[in-house]
Amino acid sequence: MDTQLAISETPGREIDGMDANEADMLRANTYRLLARMLAAPVPRELLETLRRIDGAGANGGMALAKAWQTLKIASERATAEGIDDEYHDLFVGLGRGELVPYGSWYMTGFLMDRPLALLRRDLEAFGIEREADVHEPEDHVSALCEAMSMVIESAAEIPLERQQKFFFDHLSPWMGRFFADMQQARSARFYLAVGQLGEMFIDVETKYLGMAV
Repeated sequence: MDTQLAISETPGREIDGMDANEADMLRANTYRLLARMLAAPVPRELLETLRRIDGAGANGGMALAKAWQTLKIASERATAEGIDDEYHDLFVGLGRGELVPYGSWYMTGFLMDRPLALLRRDLEAFGIEREADVHEPEDHVSALCEAMSMVIESAAEIPLERQQKFFFDHLSPWMGRFFADMQQARSARFYLAVGQLGEMFIDVETKYLGMAV
């Protein structure tokens, strides 16, 4: 499953006279990592990278640092083949997987519903387009995480107020619940740790963007 999106590269921004480039880079990279882990089964090379995680100094408090460490431990115990089976049980299945990773489903109970239309409108305004060979709708959790990373990286063109609105309109209403459900899924082993990281990170983002001006 490929959820690659395209947007032009732009420099970071300053907040309250402080250079926020590094913080924005860390936020964007976390969204992009979540996108990669949720777009398709984690490949062997990414699994090796996850085994080298150092979450001790993670921004966002002890809960987020613990989530990074849990993901590291889960990566050390997992195999690429096992993750492949787990991914298909969770997100593909026979007809559908154990989880339904779409914003419209979580917000309305239906696929391809009004939240997707509103998301497409906002992505178009940002200049973010779905690539021609991608078949998943844009409200797939992976595509939305990737889009959010691009919005952060494009802060010179996309003001913080619009970043806040995008997050609270399209991610905040459902993504934390999705990651919580992932932790309760029967098939989740490695992805239990992904769900913990996702839930903690969305909580940190909610507080950060809720206070940012």
